[in-house]
Amino acid sequence: MTHTHLSPDEVYENLKKLDQADTTHSAEYRQSAVEVLADLDIDVEVRQAIADRLDDANHLMTLKNVDSDDSY
Repeated sequence: MTHTHLSPDEVYENLKKLDQADTTHSAEYRQSAVEVLADLDIDVEVRQAIADRLDDANHLMTLKNVDSDDSY
């Protein structure tokens, strides 16, 4: 089974736009990142950079979306 996904460079760049993306695009960007991370044919350093960028975006999202009335 062949998976087609965006290039790692495109995925990395899209992750920069997560904070401005609507819900649909945000989900698409995250899905693309997960696909790249799961592709063992992609260089480990590239996958690590994408994982780091995704982690940073997730962290910023939680800071942005949580207010004093929210709890986890």
